Amino acid sequence: MQTAPRPRFEVLSRTAMDALSQEELEDYNEARMVWNANLPTVRTQQLEATYRVIDQVMASGRRDASSLRGMVVVDAHPGLGKTTAAPRYGRDFQRRELRRYGLETDEGHQRLPVAFVPLSAGMTLKSLNKKLLEFYGHPAASKSTRAELGSLAVDCVLSCETRLIIVDDLHFVNFRHRDGTEVSNHLKWLANEMPVTFVYVGVGLLERSFFDEGMDGTDAALAQTGRRATRCPVVPFTIKSTNGFRAWAELLEAFEKHLMLARAHPGMLSEHAKLLHRRTQGRIGSLTGLLDRACYVAITSGTERLTEQILTDVPIDNAADAGERTA
Repeated sequence: MQTAPRPRFEVLSRTAMDALSQEELEDYNEARMVWNANLPTVRTQQLEATYRVIDQVMASGRRDASSLRGMVVVDAHPGLGKTTAAPRYGRDFQRRELRRYGLETDEGHQRLPVAFVPLSAGMTLKSLNKKLLEFYGHPAASKSTRAELGSLAVDCVLSCETRLIIVDDLHFVNFRHRDGTEVSNHLKWLANEMPVTFVYVGVGLLERSFFDEGMDGTDAALAQTGRRATRCPVVPFTIKSTNGFRAWAELLEAFEKHLMLARAHPGMLSEHAKLLHRRTQGRIGSLTGLLDRACYVAITSGTERLTEQILTDVPIDNAADAGERTA
C-alpha cells in the first residue's frame, strides 16, 4: 500500500522513434505497454460513494475497545472496480495514520494500520487465520493449531495497532456449507475481539446469504451480520442522464491523458464515449481491458492513436461482448 507511483517517461515522436535502433524501439514499446496497461485510479462517482460509506462506518472505530464496530460490505458484480476501491481507501487511510502516529507503536512494534487479506477457494476457519497471520509475517502461521491461530491473529492486530482489515474475495466462502458457517462465526468472533473495522469485498454476497449467515426463513432474522454490516453496492456507469454521461466522459478524459501514444490527442477517447459505453456497458474492468488491447494494436500497427476502427475491432471479454450483442 506504500508503493510509489510509477515514474512517467518521455513520449517520443514518430521521428524520434524512427531514429532508434530495433532493440531500442522494442524496449521503448515494451515500457509503453507496461505503462498503458496500468491505468490510474480515478476518483469516480462510484469510488467517492464507497469512500463516503466506509468513512461513516469508520466513525464507529473511535468507540472504546470494548464496543462493537460496524462492518462494510462492498458487494457488486465483476468488473465494477470494487477490488480497486477498498485497497485504495486502505492505502489512503494507512498513509494518514502513519503520518499522524509514526511508523512504530509506543511499545516498539511496527505500526500496520491496515491489513489486507485476499481469500481463495475452499476457505476454512484455519486457512482464514493463516492468511491473516501471513500478512503480518508471523512465523507460526503454518505451525500452530487452529485454536492457537485465532489468538495469534488477535495479538498481531493489537500489537501492530491495526484499525482496518480488508478481506477480499469473500465470495469464495460458501456460507451454506459447514465450513462457511464456521468462517462466518469466526469473523464475528474476530470482530468482537479486535478493535478494528472490517471491510469485506465480494461478488453477489447478498445473493450468497452472507448477511443471513447461510440461514433460511425465520432463522435469517436471527443473523447478527445483517445488523452489524452495511452493504455498499457498486454500480456501472450509465450515460442515460446528463450527469452520468459527464462522469463517463470525465473518466475517459482521465485515461486518455495517461496513455503513451505518439499521436494521442485530447478527445481521443471521450469523442467515442457512446461507442466505448456500448462495448463495455459502463463496466470499468471491461473498459481497462479494452484499452490495454487497443493500445497494443495502436503501437504494433504504427497507428499511434486510438481510432474508432481500433476501438470497434479490438476483442473484449466475453461478458462485455455478450452485453454488446444483446444491447
